[in-house]
Amino acid sequence: MSYSGTWITQFPGNFNWSNAALVTKGMAPYGAVALGEIDDVCERLKDRQHEADAWEEEWCSMGARLEEIADAAEAAGHKLTAGNYYLRAGMYYFTGERFMYPGKRKREVGAKSIDLQTKGLLRRYSSLERVEVPFEHTSLPALFMKAPGIPERAPTVVVFDGMDNCKEMSVLVNGLEFAARGWNTLAIDGPGQGESLRLREMYARHDYEGAGTAAYNHVTARADVDPKNVAVMGYSFGGYYAGRVAAFEKRYAAGVAFAALHWDLAAWQREIKRKLESDPKNTAQSAFHFRWIMGHIEDGDAAISKAEAFSLAEVAPKIDMPFLIIHAEEDKVVPVASAHKLFEAIGSKVKHLKILTGKDGSYYHAQADNRQAGVDYIADWLEDIFAKP
Repeated sequence: MSYSGTWITQFPGNFNWSNAALVTKGMAPYGAVALGEIDDVCERLKDRQHEADAWEEEWCSMGARLEEIADAAEAAGHKLTAGNYYLRAGMYYFTGERFMYPGKRKREVGAKSIDLQTKGLLRRYSSLERVEVPFEHTSLPALFMKAPGIPERAPTVVVFDGMDNCKEMSVLVNGLEFAARGWNTLAIDGPGQGESLRLREMYARHDYEGAGTAAYNHVTARADVDPKNVAVMGYSFGGYYAGRVAAFEKRYAAGVAFAALHWDLAAWQREIKRKLESDPKNTAQSAFHFRWIMGHIEDGDAAISKAEAFSLAEVAPKIDMPFLIIHAEEDKVVPVASAHKLFEAIGSKVKHLKILTGKDGSYYHAQADNRQAGVDYIADWLEDIFAKP
């Protein structure tokens, strides 16, 4: 049974805006947004869908309003209240930045969104740290959420983002549930993701095992991490990254693809390019987003050529650790066939594929319509893995 309500399709006929609005609405259970504020913005946007700057103006206007309230609360010494407003303001700026073409303005708004979200998170969660993960000649920005009240070394989950998410979202969506189960979480912006892309110009790369190794080395150097119980996961585009890391960095205890990536990334992008040429509103991302993360903003063909290397066809058989794939049956972003292909190719004897349906409470890609449905299943599966001697 297909879902046709406005929770998923906020702007009928406009997949581009509806997908972006849903990703933002999906953060409501974590206090990172408020549904009333989102409804206010979306109502104003209904009649502005043909205006080039409408999306940026409305979301950033809401962000600016809440930023002022946060500043006032901070000045009055009400840090927790300030934290709540800073976090929501940052999330709205992040949403507003989504369809800005790369350049000075996008960088400024991206920086503001990261700064405000970080202020909010650090004020709200005392167990959260902002850290830098040494990587090659530089470092990767990350957030480490420690399991509260756990004095000994604890299991830890390294979480890589998707194509258009950020560590500030990942640490809430995943980290809060994992912390409740006594685990630490490292939410990290790898190359082509979040802060690494926006402020450090680190573009996506197919050999993500380097970032995976850097993350493993970083967390296992801590006294509060059990080195034998560290899992790696990624959602959406991160499903590819998690598979790649699991294949080559054998020290992880398990891997999770929170939605499988397309089996053939280049072919997928060629199809998206074709759709964009006929109707720019009919895809989940903007016309330039993929080119941007690939480091070829002005050359779509070069971006697709680079994508040829992003394949798990020869990599998946090398995965020999326990591995979970979770995917929505009605996924309109990444067809469910990709999840089945990945599952069949994985070499591990301990592998599991969960296809979520409406009965499970989620219809959408990477469970953006109901993140808890996906995260609960992942956490239950990891709980069993971590419990094994």
